[in-house]
Amino acid sequence: MQEKAGNKKKEGVIIEIRAGTGGEEAALFALDLFKMYSRYAQDQGWKQKILDSHLTDLRGYKQVVFELKGEGVFSKLKYEGGVHRVQRIPKTEKSGRIHTSTASVAVLLKPEKTKINIRTEDLKIDFYRASGPGGQYVNKRETAVRITHLPTGLVTTSQTERNQLQNKLNAMAILEAKISEKQELEQMEKFGKKRKSQIGWAKRVEKIRTYNFPQNRITDHRIKKSWYNIEKIMAGRLDPIIKAFKKLKK
Repeated sequence: MQEKAGNKKKEGVIIEIRAGTGGEEAALFALDLFKMYSRYAQDQGWKQKILDSHLTDLRGYKQVVFELKGEGVFSKLKYEGGVHRVQRIPKTEKSGRIHTSTASVAVLLKPEKTKINIRTEDLKIDFYRASGPGGQYVNKRETAVRITHLPTGLVTTSQTERNQLQNKLNAMAILEAKISEKQELEQMEKFGKKRKSQIGWAKRVEKIRTYNFPQNRITDHRIKKSWYNIEKIMAGRLDPIIKAFKKLKK
């Protein structure tokens, strides 16, 4: 049966962006990627919520985890997972040299509640003080949450909210998505279809895409295709890239 118009299923994804090789510049690039996806999500009419984030002294992201909800969100963003490489003159560079840095992106499909069963006794939950750039405390109460899933060793955190309960819910949402992905990978391996995780080791050689600012070009190495007007794409105009993947996979 076809879905009625206006009653299409809304998907949910959890996106994790981590700074890789390149120190502060990698963290600033992670921030740029977050802004790019945020602006694209806004244009699509999707809802966004930050689940966890860790800032550097220059206000870049060591890590940011956020949720997007909306029509077609996973089908449009599922090819964004992997190591993204940037080539540009960083704000931190005084001599004008071009640097190469990386950030990793993981796109996790948020599972339905009924599909993931996590036992309370399998969780180790710690509370601690949320901190800001440079280790400065931004909250004197222990509102930040760290959850360890003992059977798998997976660890998730959240410190974006001002109360323990909401941070715990955020950390659980991240954990459920990671457990779901782990189960999916294990199923694929059983059938002999192995693949590396999206994040990898965030090394330059594992890149899926290069953002070359001096040449005003973005290149996706998986489909060997380039796009120009990099500032426009970084401002959230991702449709040309997403359409190229959809066309290729048909």
